[in-house]
Amino acid sequence: MDDIIQPKTKKFALRIIKLADYLVREKHETVMSGQILRCGTSIGANVVEAECGFSEKDFLAKMYIAYKESAETLYWLDLLYESEYITKTQYSSLKSDCDEIKMILASITKTVRDKLNK
Repeated sequence: MDDIIQPKTKKFALRIIKLADYLVREKHETVMSGQILRCGTSIGANVVEAECGFSEKDFLAKMYIAYKESAETLYWLDLLYESEYITKTQYSSLKSDCDEIKMILASITKTVRDKLNK
């Protein structure tokens, strides 16, 4: 597996944890903060789980889940920004990291899928 993805997703998860904490403490927002906490930390959890997959198909399935969780995280980031719970600076930084993770996951899943289809 790409050795870059696990540290990136862990670092991103830590940022999401801090974001959720900020949203609850400073903005008194509990619904979207819970949603983004779940999906934003789930990305890395599924990457770690994929590493323990019992087959390449299992690995691929977990990576697809991580990819889908990154897409959901982007959705919640958009909502948080558009509802003015986070600033443009916060949004841009988190979105950039999540976009990068999503692109890496897309590349990993494509590579594995192509290998399995040969």
